[in-house]
Amino acid sequence: MTTLLDHVIDAHGGLAPWRNATIIEADVTYGGPFWEFKGVPDFLGTDHVIADVHREHVILQQPSGRTIEFDRDAGTLTVTGPDGRHETLYNPRASFAGYTPDSRWSVAQAGYFRAYATWSYLVEPYLFTYPGVETAEIEPWIEDGERWRGLSVTFPATLDLHNTTQLYYFDDAGRQRRIDYQPDVNGGSPTAHYDTAHDTFDGVVVTTARRIHIRNEDRTPDRSWVPITLDVTGVRLK
Repeated sequence: MTTLLDHVIDAHGGLAPWRNATIIEADVTYGGPFWEFKGVPDFLGTDHVIADVHREHVILQQPSGRTIEFDRDAGTLTVTGPDGRHETLYNPRASFAGYTPDSRWSVAQAGYFRAYATWSYLVEPYLFTYPGVETAEIEPWIEDGERWRGLSVTFPATLDLHNTTQLYYFDDAGRQRRIDYQPDVNGGSPTAHYDTAHDTFDGVVVTTARRIHIRNEDRTPDRSWVPITLDVTGVRLK
């Protein structure tokens, strides 16, 4: 691990709580106009999320009674409706081939995007210690008079995330403050993702508020609107 990664892991509670846990649960409230724009307005609201800590598997229980389950090892995204009917999307990433930021999504596609993204957010920064993940400290980012140290994280093909290499930024205390990525499933739309609040649960520090913006060509965020918001409560490690 790099010196910066050591600092970040320690600032978020160390490795022991993650290694001793198998599941992280939370209630995640999703907001913003993105969901309606993508054709799934009923994705607004609070999901109960049950995520595996040591592999990419996550279940989202939605207020409508719908359940979404993503299992990366099996390569499946399954949507179960309130009536018990199932829809399974095999190799879900492939279904986005040729999509642009303006493309509409099916319920299963939106569920896949939400599932893999939420899983990664809940297990950060422990995710950076997964087998095959490569990290390197990069140039810092300066914003609003603050200087945040940068960490480039490259993920192996065994994980489904927004894109292969993402840039993470941390304040002096080691708290995560920003992520730069460009989701493959959304036509590679440049994104500046901000972690705006944190709290401690069961010995680990978790981001409890995220605000996601379009990233301008100069890498500044377009703050004229917030396409996606996430707010996290009730985190439990099991």
